[in-house]
Amino acid sequence: MSVPRRHAVFVLAWILFWALMILVAVQDYIRNEHGSALWKPVLWEGSSAIVTTVLALVQVRGSRADDRLLGTPWRWFARQALWLPMYWIAFVPLAFGLRHGVYALVGEIYRHDPPARLFLYESMKISIFVGLFTVIRFGIKSWRALLEAKLRAEQANLLLAQARLQRLGQQMQPHFLFNALNTISSLMHTDVGKADATLVQLADVLRAALALGERHQAPLQAELALARGYAGVMAARFGERVELQWHVDEALLAREVPAMSLQPLLENVFKHTVERRRGLTRIAVGAARDGDALVLSVEDDAGRLQTPALPAPAQANAAPHEAGATAGAPDGGYRGGIGLANLRARLQALYGAEASLTLAERAGGGVRAELRLPCAS
Repeated sequence: MSVPRRHAVFVLAWILFWALMILVAVQDYIRNEHGSALWKPVLWEGSSAIVTTVLALVQVRGSRADDRLLGTPWRWFARQALWLPMYWIAFVPLAFGLRHGVYALVGEIYRHDPPARLFLYESMKISIFVGLFTVIRFGIKSWRALLEAKLRAEQANLLLAQARLQRLGQQMQPHFLFNALNTISSLMHTDVGKADATLVQLADVLRAALALGERHQAPLQAELALARGYAGVMAARFGERVELQWHVDEALLAREVPAMSLQPLLENVFKHTVERRRGLTRIAVGAARDGDALVLSVEDDAGRLQTPALPAPAQANAAPHEAGATAGAPDGGYRGGIGLANLRARLQALYGAEASLTLAERAGGGVRAELRLPCAS
């Protein structure tokens, strides 16, 4: 709620309160005095309303600096209590002075209790009123401070998440490029023509990556183009040792997915399975819908997970199957790295608990990496 609107709501509530007080005074006058001079109860409560409003405004304006003490309520209330003498001293002369003046204008005399008794009675009444007013002010100010603190925290978290995503994206692109250039470098020693063709494919991949800019998400169609380009670069290196299949539901091509999310899954297969064996490795890439989830998968028929003897400290919070994916495995098992760690961090920043990345061994052999993303209708 904006500041002007908040002030308008408070002013309206204040007016309604005093209107109710005047209405009650009029009803009491009619019932007890049986008179028709309704201007008298209106004057009595109206003068109290005017004077109390002026004194309350003085208190509100004069105690603005005390808002810093809201975190220590006893100090805040102690500072507000210092305003009570102002009400005791000023209320009776001002309110009753107004009543005497109006009565004199109409040729009547306003009668009340003796001054000492009047001051004592009215001071008790105004103290109770100021106490209630102060408690309500404290509640409103504390609630507003809580909302503002929550808003600042949400804004800070949003900025932190954006900065983290940008850092992760910047980290991912040179990592991908480094691995692709390593592949081309190895080809140059065996087949210059194939290295040249692969370099052209890499240029296409980089063009697709640059088209994403600093976007954290991209349409599945663009992500698949990037993944196909990367797979083409790696397949050129390993030749007949790899066979790729793509199973994609075309109805999902416009769906947003994390940028560069399939590439690290493919990289895991090439690095920890294809590169470590001489036989044929079949790789299947899939994109399908499962209820309210969009499922991206990369599976092979030869990889396996290794369970570490001692989990690394950085993976202490990982699920058991994820910890297995990060084990050292010189004999061909999966190992995690910057790619999967980066992808998990981006999923957490983008979707929280609504997205997941799992690695599991397939019943018939091989490993399936499955990325589940929220996909509302």
